[in-house]
Amino acid sequence: MIVRSFKDIEGTDRHVNAKSGTWESKRIVLAKERVGFSLHETTLYAGTETSMWYANHIEAVLCVEGEAELTNDETGEKYTITPGTMYLLDGHEKHTMRIKEDFRCVCVFNPPVTGREDHDENGVYPLLTEPESEPETV
Repeated sequence: MIVRSFKDIEGTDRHVNAKSGTWESKRIVLAKERVGFSLHETTLYAGTETSMWYANHIEAVLCVEGEAELTNDETGEKYTITPGTMYLLDGHEKHTMRIKEDFRCVCVFNPPVTGREDHDENGVYPLLTEPESEPETV
């Protein structure tokens, strides 16, 4: 059993600040736990825009605070995302988030991320893996 709080991981290598400066992510469950998914709390900052394309991952996002406009860059469809709204990128859709007020969300990735990922020039997370070893329990 693993018990961990977001407070426990603040300032550690699990607390990732994007090179773009548009978001930060607290990655509370990672690939090294070997449970088949990763779980994060991510905050995207008001007034920013981030284009993403999870070519290697499926992501589910549940908004818990704030407001954003989600655009499916492939179809042009736009959605307002507010607390209690979930979106699922089950087709590896290219998308853009325009943040109206600080947007805090809980995200699940499959396959799980390692914690070292950041978006590349195409908005993609590389498919990184962990070496075979015992899962981390702390």
